[in-house]
Amino acid sequence: MPEVKFYAPGTFCYAELISTEAEVSSKFYREFFGWGHHDIDMGDNGIYTQFHLNGALVSAQYQRNAEQTAAGVPPHWGLYIAVADVDATTTRAKELGATVVKEPFNVFDIGRMSVLLDPQGAAFNLWEEGTSCGAGVRDEPGAMCWHELMTSDTKAGGDFYTRLFEWQTETMNMGEMGDYTLFTCAEERHAGGMLQLPADKESLPAHWLLYFEVSDVDVSHESALQLGAKTIVPPTDIPTAGRFSVIQDPIGAVFGIYKSAEKN
Repeated sequence: MPEVKFYAPGTFCYAELISTEAEVSSKFYREFFGWGHHDIDMGDNGIYTQFHLNGALVSAQYQRNAEQTAAGVPPHWGLYIAVADVDATTTRAKELGATVVKEPFNVFDIGRMSVLLDPQGAAFNLWEEGTSCGAGVRDEPGAMCWHELMTSDTKAGGDFYTRLFEWQTETMNMGEMGDYTLFTCAEERHAGGMLQLPADKESLPAHWLLYFEVSDVDVSHESALQLGAKTIVPPTDIPTAGRFSVIQDPIGAVFGIYKSAEKN
């Protein structure tokens, strides 16, 4: 399991769960993925839990704060995208129609970040590394492996992200699933994907969906159910690409699991 020490600008670099029941979510993910954990007392900001996979930082969580609760922020996995200059990229995002939830601020000496909503309302974070680039492992069972934008307007979404980052788009026809857009960047074959929200789910807010890699989607999906999760999308094949499912954890946060056909 090679350690990741750098993320090129425009690539997803970290994932952080905003939890409404931190003890419940910590127990679920530690049992589901076999993660280790380290709790950091942040004083008035509560406990920040770092999750580890074979000793490498893989993700984190914290208890939803009063401000987020008042705003009605649901439990969810927040995603971070690496940038070279968080202040400049935040300014550019505003010019392109994004809403700034949190202006750029320092996270001790670890890095600098901001919190944004894209023009369709999907939340994402920008990360400029300090002493940490983000997750120390990815694309391994138990680590993040894919990021997918579910949006009400794929044309507008594509325009926003390709103008904000050095992303290109490639559209694939997925049959009954409709068109699927791949975001690609110079430093990484794929930066993420994008789907139109189905007509029967257009009332859902636009959002980025995080996927973790697993060794066996069916076995992992059943394990999640045994631990109190619910099925959003059952294990499903993507022709020539792999197999996936989408799960709602016991506190209501949604994530996907995936295994590439190349790793069979």
